Amino acid sequence: MSGCKSGTRLRYRLTLASGMLECLCFAGVVFGYASLVFVLKEDGYFSQLCINITGTNDTLSRTDCSGQDEQFSLVFTIASFLNNFLCLLNGYLFDRCGTMATRLLAVSLYTTGTLLVAFSSAAYSVLLFPALSCIAVGGILLLLTNMQVGNLFPAHRSTVITLYSGAFDSSSAVFLIMKVLHEQGVSLHASFLFLSICSIIHLLRTFLLMPRGHIPYHPSEYYTYGFSFKKANTYNVEELERMRAGAMAAHTHTYALCPVSFRSCVLSWFFLWHLLWLSIMQLRHYLFIGTLNPMLNRLANKDPALVSQYTNAFAFTQLCGVLCAPWNGLIMDRHKGKPLAPGETEQDADLQSSSLSLFLTSLQCLLFSVSASTPLLPLQYLTFILQVLNRSFLYGGNAAFISIAFPAYHFGKLYGLMMCLSAVFSLLQYPCFALVQGALGGDPLFVDVALTLLTLLVFIHPIYIFIHCRKVAQQRKETDTVATVSSTFPKARL
Repeated sequence: MSGCKSGTRLRYRLTLASGMLECLCFAGVVFGYASLVFVLKEDGYFSQLCINITGTNDTLSRTDCSGQDEQFSLVFTIASFLNNFLCLLNGYLFDRCGTMATRLLAVSLYTTGTLLVAFSSAAYSVLLFPALSCIAVGGILLLLTNMQVGNLFPAHRSTVITLYSGAFDSSSAVFLIMKVLHEQGVSLHASFLFLSICSIIHLLRTFLLMPRGHIPYHPSEYYTYGFSFKKANTYNVEELERMRAGAMAAHTHTYALCPVSFRSCVLSWFFLWHLLWLSIMQLRHYLFIGTLNPMLNRLANKDPALVSQYTNAFAFTQLCGVLCAPWNGLIMDRHKGKPLAPGETEQDADLQSSSLSLFLTSLQCLLFSVSASTPLLPLQYLTFILQVLNRSFLYGGNAAFISIAFPAYHFGKLYGLMMCLSAVFSLLQYPCFALVQGALGGDPLFVDVALTLLTLLVFIHPIYIFIHCRKVAQQRKETDTVATVSSTFPKARL
């Protein structure tokens, strides 16, 4: 029997390690698109949109490639939007069809995208549109199916979730590596063909190290999954969660933290305040990234060497997401292993720990926004550090909070809906960018100040969670007091 336990633990650890590798090397590569653009330009993609402009004296001329840049920007805009917007459909698919079906779709999309790039050329530049979109959607699906791996390690659940989210952010380094290899003579087509072949790893992991359905929270010590000569000891997650919620309510005489129905979860204050919290900070990050180049050009007086230096510094800081994200998980898991208060459920303790994480993430975003709004070039090094720290806390904390505050069998749908609605809200970056380039003459100061003031609203969410936890604790204390008094002074017999 101990051998069975040892084999199960080994499988859990292999699942954790392989999931980390999958997120770090494949899932979020599309966000390294800035590095890929350099290679695509050298290979002549969309080069037909560059035009020669002759000077007034017929001797001086320059090449205008603004049309080429617009096409590259449009490719990423569509891919990043679909990456978030389709999360609702992806989440529903994950909850309804299970892990295996979702991962098979993810691998199909990802492989299709990499093959399209591998066999594309300057003459077929338009293939980049479906290719990058497939890679983006397939990558987020891989991340979504890996989030549940945290359930295998209850004492470190939030840490695992945030670690995977940080690895997803840091996977942007893959395109940077491709850029370096391209400079050494390795073609772009060979690099993407290699990524396509690596899909075999995803398939093997799907069948050997992932469940057909879902991984339950707090699985039994003999829970198994994947390929085995014996039947895997799997569960129906929805039934398990309902039974656990019913047992919890029966023993503690308290109501569930979130109603069972999906509609009730969406209409709860937890969901609405969390959506506002995520949407505002995501908009701040997207607008910063979208205006980074013109901002650096303005602060550096259009010195190309200086702009390149700061751009490289920003690119390298993005690689640190995998190092920053686990800190948030450790904050959310800091209470694990400690005894619960009388009448306190594990969900109450998890939620109370999450309030500190939400507050620190909000504070980071405020400091990041203030630093980004200050027109001082050397200060932007600090801005880059705050940006990657806040981004890693933001997305890891988002997934961890949803897994804590809502039932596990709604995780995929709620996570997808949250990302979908926040993606729609992030479209406000386009009118903001148009305002800066138009009426404000390229100076984003007023927009930055407005966004900084808007960022103050994100503090509502952690404050609401903190007040809610205090109320629940007070109600529990009053209930215990009444129970103690009743047992001390029983009713007199008639």
